[in-house]
Amino acid sequence: MSTQIASAQTAATPKHYIYVLRLVPRLHDAAAWTDRDRSSVAAHFKRLQEATEQRKVVIAGRTDEPLGVTFGIVIFEARSDEEARDFMEADPTVKDGVMLAELHPYAVALLREQADA
Repeated sequence: MSTQIASAQTAATPKHYIYVLRLVPRLHDAAAWTDRDRSSVAAHFKRLQEATEQRKVVIAGRTDEPLGVTFGIVIFEARSDEEARDFMEADPTVKDGVMLAELHPYAVALLREQADA
């Protein structure tokens, strides 16, 4: 197989990425939240819900801890680092400055089989 064909096949295969979300420090106090902040989080959830239905997002959620400690993760598929960064940066909470995000390439090593629903 030629290098060009192998490169094209590799580029066409989605890779996994993870982005970690943390609230900006001003939102560690529940009393500091504005309607705009809550609206941003609602838009964030709706976007991730739609991306999950489109099979782009594998899993998304947050830890069940106090606001100053909690963090969220989104594991998703993208065809390139640039596409992954664009997806993360388009998150409403990231765009609106409600959450800070870090992107990491992610290699799934083990995945349990899904039970029949």
